Amino acid sequence: MSSQDTEVLVVGAGQAGVAMSEHLSANSIPHLVLERDRIAERWRSERWDSLVANGPAWHDRFPHLEFSDLNPDAFAPKERVADYFVAYAQKFNAPIKSGVEVTSVEKNEGGAGFRVQTTDGTINARYVVAATGPFQKPIIPPLIPQDSQLQQMHSSSYRNPQQLPEGAVLVVGAGSSGVQIADELQKSGHQVYLAVGPHDRPPRKYRDRDFVWWLGVLGLWEAAAPPVGAEHVTIAVTGAHGGHTVDFRNLAASGITLLGRANSFDNGTVHFAPDLATNIANGDANYLSLLDEADAYIARNGLDLPEEPEARTLGPDPESVTNPILELNLADAGITSVIWATGFGVDYEWLKVNAFDSDGKPKHHRGVSTEPGVYFLGLPWQSHRGSSFIWGVWHDAKYLTDHIRIQRGYLTYETEDAVLNQAAGTPGTSPSSEQAAPAPQNVDALRG
Repeated sequence: MSSQDTEVLVVGAGQAGVAMSEHLSANSIPHLVLERDRIAERWRSERWDSLVANGPAWHDRFPHLEFSDLNPDAFAPKERVADYFVAYAQKFNAPIKSGVEVTSVEKNEGGAGFRVQTTDGTINARYVVAATGPFQKPIIPPLIPQDSQLQQMHSSSYRNPQQLPEGAVLVVGAGSSGVQIADELQKSGHQVYLAVGPHDRPPRKYRDRDFVWWLGVLGLWEAAAPPVGAEHVTIAVTGAHGGHTVDFRNLAASGITLLGRANSFDNGTVHFAPDLATNIANGDANYLSLLDEADAYIARNGLDLPEEPEARTLGPDPESVTNPILELNLADAGITSVIWATGFGVDYEWLKVNAFDSDGKPKHHRGVSTEPGVYFLGLPWQSHRGSSFIWGVWHDAKYLTDHIRIQRGYLTYETEDAVLNQAAGTPGTSPSSEQAAPAPQNVDALRG
C-alpha cells in the first residue's frame, strides 16, 4: 500500500467533485480527487434507463462547456450527462483517480490536516472536501416488511418495467422520480397506484420560458432556506418526453390511481392519510403562484411574451381525490411490487470528524463545516435553492475554494522580520513547509 501527501483531498468525482477540482486547479491549489467508481457513476448505474435531466441543456451545465450536440431546450439523457462530466474533467486535466474508495478520514492528532485511509493506501491531506452529494443512502421507510411476498425496491434500483413481475405496482412518492416512474409503468401496461405527499408543482414552461428561467429572473433560486414546514417538500417536474408540466389530474385520467401519503401497514393492507386533496390543492397553489409572479414580471418589464390563459385552467378533481382511498389491501388490488421513490439520506461513516449533529447530518455554513479543514459540497440548500443542481454546485465549489485559498494565505503568513532574516541567511530562520510562500504572495492571498 502506498502513502502520499496532498494539500486538498476531494472525495467523489460526480458533478460536485469535478466542479471543485476545476476551481482548485484555476487557483493552482494542489489536490487529488478520489472516486470509488467512474466519473459521474450515479448518473450511469443508479438511475432508471429512460431518465433525462430535469433542466434544459442550456441551463443544467457548467459555465465553460455546452452540450454542443443537443438543442439548448432539450433535456440530456442520463448517459449524455455522465459523458459531459467526463469531458469537462478532461478540459482541465482534473487529477481524478478512479476505482479508489475512501474508508476513513481522521484528524492527524498533534499535527495539521487529516489522515485518510483508502483502498489504495494512506493519504495525508491538509483539507478534505466531502463531495459525495445528497444521494448517498436510499431511504425505504420500514412500512411493509421486507419478507412479504411483494417485490420492493427503491427508485435508485429501478431500471425499466421489465424488471417487475406481472401485476399492479404501488409507487410511493410523487416527486420527479415517482411521477416519471409511475407514468412509465402505466404506459407499459401495469396498473399503477401512486401515493402523493406534499409537493411543489411548477409549470415546466410558461409563456415561452422554462420554469428554471422563471426561478432565475424572479430571484427564487437565491432563496437561502426552504419555507418553514417545507424542508422535505419534493418538486414534481419532469423533462421526460421533451418536458411537460406534471398534472396529477392528467395522471389520474391516464388510469393511475392517486392515494394520500402511505402511513401504516397491517395484515396485507396499506393505510393512507386523508391528505390527498390537500396535497393536490397546495401543489396547485404553488403552480398558480409562480404564474402570478411571472405575469407580474412580464408586465413590470414590458416583455413581449405570448399570453397563455389556458395554463390557468385546472380540470375537475378525479374520483380518487373527491372520494379518496384510505386503505388498500395489496393482494385484492393485484399489487405485486412496490417502488419507493422516497429520497435519500447521507452516509458519512467514513468521515470520523466533529462535523455532524446527533442525527448524523453535516453541521456547516455554506459547506464550511464545524471541523476546521473539512468541507461539504453538493448538499441540498447548501447555500441556496440551486445548490444541489448542476449549475448551483459549481458556484458553491467556488465559494469553498475561496475559503481554502484564504486559509492557505493565513498559514503562509510570516512577519517582516522573519522574511528579512531569511533573505539575509540568518541561522534558524528558514520557513517551515507551512511557511513557504514569500510575504507579497501572502498579502495577495489574504486580500483575495
